[in-house]
Amino acid sequence: MTTDAILGANPQDPDQRIIALVDDDRNILTTVSIALQAEGFATRLYSDGETALAALLANPPDLAIFDIKMPKMDGMELLRRLRQQSPLPVIFLTSKDDEADEQAGLEMGADDYIAKPFSLRLLLARIRAILRRSNAARPLLMTDAFDGPAGEAIERGRLLMDPARHHVTWDGKPVSLTVTEFLLLEALAARPGVIKSRNQLMDAAYPDDVFVDDRTVDSHIKRMRRKFRSVDQQFSAIETLYGAGYSFSDG
Repeated sequence: MTTDAILGANPQDPDQRIIALVDDDRNILTTVSIALQAEGFATRLYSDGETALAALLANPPDLAIFDIKMPKMDGMELLRRLRQQSPLPVIFLTSKDDEADEQAGLEMGADDYIAKPFSLRLLLARIRAILRRSNAARPLLMTDAFDGPAGEAIERGRLLMDPARHHVTWDGKPVSLTVTEFLLLEALAARPGVIKSRNQLMDAAYPDDVFVDDRTVDSHIKRMRRKFRSVDQQFSAIETLYGAGYSFSDG
């Protein structure tokens, strides 16, 4: 099942959110698509990574969900190539539940990771949490159902964050962050010097009572540091307080 047609879309509703599903399991595609459409989303379905990559770049949805093990191009390679050109929010949905696979996916730029068998309720909660702040694929209206008024810019020393545009710079140089990374950094930068526990950071990045474990937050922080160090090798503004959590220093 590979189609570029939008399933469940209402042509009278241009603001309907579109979710792309990429999985070689027809049952998964059908089940998840039906569940998403029941919640008001439109869906696009792809059964291999190669076909999906071209479609995602040519006509981006609002969010994509990838399996890892697929023909022609697996989910890891699909994400790697996508991240070279797009910050599109991505969730991995896969039967590979090994910790190394999860960490590799997060470090490559996935926004979240859910192992099969999975709860549709959990998947929907994570989709909504990511879409609430995501304007990676389209600018959000002030009255958008997923958002309140756009937040004010945050300036902390060399850091500048613009929540309205999901834009981050360090020393004037752009740093491309995923939605989850942006929310974590926003929570830290809001109160410089204040230690945020992993639980507090989870609440900031996953506001719908979605459970994630400590290593997920740690992986996001590790990847975020790497991105800042790509523009400033001396970057050290995100500090680890072992046993306590993380803090942001604007000094």
